[in-house]
Amino acid sequence: MAVISFVSSKGGVGKSTAALVVAGEILDAGSTVTIIDADPNQPIVGWSGLTGPKKGLTVIGGVSEQNIIETIEKAANETSFVITDLEGSANMMVGYAISRSDLAIVPSQASILDGEGAAAAIRLIDRNAEAFKTKVDKAVLLSRTSAAVQPRIQKDLVRMFKEGGVDVFGVQMIDRAAFRAIFALGGTIHDLKNSEVSNLQAAKDNAEGLIDEIIARLNPALVKAQKEVAA
Repeated sequence: MAVISFVSSKGGVGKSTAALVVAGEILDAGSTVTIIDADPNQPIVGWSGLTGPKKGLTVIGGVSEQNIIETIEKAANETSFVITDLEGSANMMVGYAISRSDLAIVPSQASILDGEGAAAAIRLIDRNAEAFKTKVDKAVLLSRTSAAVQPRIQKDLVRMFKEGGVDVFGVQMIDRAAFRAIFALGGTIHDLKNSEVSNLQAAKDNAEGLIDEIIARLNPALVKAQKEVAA
């Protein structure tokens, strides 16, 4: 099992969208996933109402500081992956969830304000990992970026994070219509039709690249073995 938390100190950075896209890739691969919606707005609980029952998927909302650890641990025993969509504040529930995570993903748009928010989230992850005497892998995920243009601020943010010892995913979450559509239509991007959104295959390729990088971070030994076999 693997526990992945999406962490942000501010809203509007595509955190819940990224969580759903990753969950969709896990389901498409035939594995099982529990999504714990710990965001006060409960966006994923709302999405699940549109989606309905889906094989391999469990969505849990209404968690609190009192039960978040037990909820994560129970889900980890029942499904192969647990994804926690955390609220954008530094409280005990967020800290508890981080302490039970194998990987913390910090989405950030390419702006100074969002970069500062991502840096604050990284510090929060480090503080909680230290407090709970655990190790939590972490990386920034640039989100809602353009497929055509890479502005200077985006390049500068990547450079600043790396100079500060913070990993940045090589794959970015491009601003795709398919990623936005799942909140309106339900399901995952693999349930969408070409007639419903533009550039659907590009969105699928983007999502596949992201999940591949996530799996590589979660299980580097497996990836190394696969490369050796391929060689």
